[in-house]
Amino acid sequence: MSAVVTEESVPARTPVHDGPERRGVRAVLALARFEARKLLLGIPVLIAFAAYVAWIVWRTRTSWDGSPALQDVDRATQSTPMLVGLAVLLCAARAVIRSERHGTEPHFSVLVLQPWRRTAAHALSVVPAALLTALCVAGQFTWEALKPGAVGHGSPAELAVGPLTVLVFGALGVLLGRLVRSALAAPLLVVVLLFTFVLGTGPSEESGLSWLVPVVSVTGPDTLPSDLLGRPAAWHALYLAGAALCVAFLAVAVAGGRGILVRAGLALSLAAAVTGGVLQAGGVTPSPELTAARERASVRPELTCSEHGRSRYCAFPEWGPRTGTWAGVVDRVQALAGGSAHEQPLVVRQRIDARSGLGTDSAIPPSTEPHRVTVGTAWGGNRVPEFSSAVAAVLVAGTEAAGSELCDGRMVTVMWLSLSWQDDPMDALRRVRLDDSVTGSAIVLSPTDPLSMTEGQTDVVRRLLEDPPAGTAARVKAHWAELTAPGVTTARVAELLGVARPGKADSCED
Repeated sequence: MSAVVTEESVPARTPVHDGPERRGVRAVLALARFEARKLLLGIPVLIAFAAYVAWIVWRTRTSWDGSPALQDVDRATQSTPMLVGLAVLLCAARAVIRSERHGTEPHFSVLVLQPWRRTAAHALSVVPAALLTALCVAGQFTWEALKPGAVGHGSPAELAVGPLTVLVFGALGVLLGRLVRSALAAPLLVVVLLFTFVLGTGPSEESGLSWLVPVVSVTGPDTLPSDLLGRPAAWHALYLAGAALCVAFLAVAVAGGRGILVRAGLALSLAAAVTGGVLQAGGVTPSPELTAARERASVRPELTCSEHGRSRYCAFPEWGPRTGTWAGVVDRVQALAGGSAHEQPLVVRQRIDARSGLGTDSAIPPSTEPHRVTVGTAWGGNRVPEFSSAVAAVLVAGTEAAGSELCDGRMVTVMWLSLSWQDDPMDALRRVRLDDSVTGSAIVLSPTDPLSMTEGQTDVVRRLLEDPPAGTAARVKAHWAELTAPGVTTARVAELLGVARPGKADSCED
């Protein structure tokens, strides 16, 4: 009798398979990665990003003459990403109808991805383009912030506008692809948006409806302190984020997505967009607190003062680091002056008129207090000879108000003090004059009321700057009293400084 030994086999463990929902999510993410790569490598998107980066490099090298206020820089990052957004819109719309154009739509019926899931993948595919835009925005802002003359504070909400605009346009492209199965729809929409938002006249901040567009980048000749801007930037960012999500969920719903997550997402994103839109419209009108703060800053500002040498410099807190630069200009001008002006203590005060808000050009009246000099919030480039001219006028005439009324030969002394020490005096003369000329009569720009040069004064100043006689600085100090005496003629000033007399007599009407 034989025994049969049988070995009982251990039952194999049945592998655990993912459920259909999990498989669907993984498939959506995989398709989103594929479509995102294809979108970023699309010719329109590549051209748009190349142009965007080239614009950043070209503009940022010389923007704001190396002395930016960061509350202006953040708004300057908003407009150009719209071009990227239009390219993303075009490529996203074409990607959605690709299967229709190539005749492969029937093949998708055998896959786990229903049309609404494929639409969700297309909506997710525009996110990397928005992130790349955010990287460009961050690079541009960081470059500006690292400049030695940078002051102020940027707003994260303002910086978010560029990337959010790309998201809105990308989601709009996906929705368009689902609504209109035509290859011509997206290019036509891009043309309309291009003329409306990019080539057309930009909206103002005057009405709440103007904030319904992606970018409301209002700039003015004067920079305001960041706490006086009064822009509803945070609500606008919420509005754009809500609009992008709402359009994306709407595209999924149009494609057949009727699940609870889609409906909840559509409702919540619509609520966010409406909330942001309503609150940003209400934020356009300045609050009583903001109006009062702008009034105080314009009439009796709370400035931070510091001493540099003999003079005192008072600025808004954000401009405190710039007082040393102002002091360098004052020292250079004062070193050339004679008499008591050589050691006269001055008070340099920063003045603005913020009562009309951002984007307005308000004249600042000259000060009637002795030895007071006004400086604005902008700096670099033309602002340097404008400020030095104001300093020289106060040293010669005593006050800004008296300096703005100079009409005799003292104007030659003022302009020589202002310009002779600069690296390129003739270029500075050209830039400080309203018409960019170096001949004839002209208006000389200043932080307050402008000065005026006659044709004869211009001739003498040009000779002093182009080919200055030896010992001009010593002559100025030696004859200071006569050079700054009221009524001194331009001819007499030219004689004292050793240059040829002008061809015409003094006249403020030349």
